[in-house]
Amino acid sequence: MPLQNRVLPTGDIVAIPDRGTLTGNRGIIHGADQTLGTSRWSHHAWICCTLDWQGRKRQVMTGRNWTELFFLDEAVALAAGHRPCGYCRRAAYSAFVTAWTDHAGTRPRAIEMDKMLHAARVIPGTRSQKRHQAPIENLPTGAMIQHNGSAHLVLQDRLLPFTPNGYGAAINPPPSAMVEVLTPSPIIAVLKMGYRPQLHHSAV
Repeated sequence: MPLQNRVLPTGDIVAIPDRGTLTGNRGIIHGADQTLGTSRWSHHAWICCTLDWQGRKRQVMTGRNWTELFFLDEAVALAAGHRPCGYCRRAAYSAFVTAWTDHAGTRPRAIEMDKMLHAARVIPGTRSQKRHQAPIENLPTGAMIQHNGSAHLVLQDRLLPFTPNGYGAAINPPPSAMVEVLTPSPIIAVLKMGYRPQLHHSAV
């Protein structure tokens, strides 16, 4: 039985056997029986991390340090509201902060980014993902949208339907259409400033 630790672009955490290409966490949200409680985060520092850090191995959901979550790729992690880890993905974190600074005009501390991201990713008083509307032609590569009832990755001038195993065949986006954007607005700004997320090999 797979553990409930796979994060979807909608922010939902589901139980599927596929691991993905990145891990991460939102704090401790599992119990001793390796199941999630009602909480979906225990702090605001939602990060995405490398799967392979100095060859270290650990059993997931066995300790009380953090709850290991998994993502197909970084575009999914960003859509769910996670940012790069400043420790195990230092280069990605630095690039993310630089793009944030280029947009905002001031260099943020991690705690400041986390506060802004939390306000942009969750509807207050709920566990529901906050979404916004935007013209499809204004969205950068790496953004994710809800289209025809399912999540899609924006890849240049195409849309790639998301599945837990990878992306499907590209389709043309609707012309000049307003779409429902899953990726939080501060991360959209970072992507527009040139940050390039790590994408699954099926994103072609």
